[in-house]
Amino acid sequence: MVSATPTAPPATWLPLVRVGPLGLPLLAAVLIIAPVFLQAPWVREAPMAASLFTAVLLLLALRRGGELGALLVGFSGSWLAGCLFWGWLRLHPLVHLPVEAFALPLALAGLSGPWRRAGQFYLGSLAGTAATDAAIALCGLMPLWPAVLAAGPGEAAPLLAEAAARVLEPAHLLTVASIAGVMLAAAALLWRRGPGGRLVAACLLSTLAIDGLFLLLALVLPTASGLV
Repeated sequence: MVSATPTAPPATWLPLVRVGPLGLPLLAAVLIIAPVFLQAPWVREAPMAASLFTAVLLLLALRRGGELGALLVGFSGSWLAGCLFWGWLRLHPLVHLPVEAFALPLALAGLSGPWRRAGQFYLGSLAGTAATDAAIALCGLMPLWPAVLAAGPGEAAPLLAEAAARVLEPAHLLTVASIAGVMLAAAALLWRRGPGGRLVAACLLSTLAIDGLFLLLALVLPTASGLV
């Protein structure tokens, strides 16, 4: 009698990457930083196409599954929010945070289920956005926001330089330093609270790094700063 040799079930979807202990935080950092340079110009030129790309992200997330798939679900929410605001509402800074928070109920509801990484990434990204917007508002820069985005490249540079100079005023610099300190302290605390905490901490630290980069560029090379 000949025994059948067991065969492995066919793989319907091979893993894209293997996620180690630091894999999710590192990927979260990439997903915070990359859209600043990739999504922003796409949204500026073709907001509808960039928005529809959300469906591709969701399809990849569902096909991948697991923690990486859940992370991509959270990223797709942040991606769509960014497309909606920067594509059609960018001259209205007061609605920035509400638009970015459109999926907040879903993110909160998902924290206790299999999609918790989606909620954690979305909340980390949203917290970073809220901190940035708070710094802009407290430094009195909100009126410059629509002016910079409505200006041409040559006109935007001096406005960005003016905004950076305002940030360096002692009271404003203290405000920005305080917000950055809170973000750093929160990230340090979250990092010790397991994989989900490290994911959120990575979002906060990446946002802080991007904000610092744009402030530096606005000071030394305003023509290269900002998403205008």
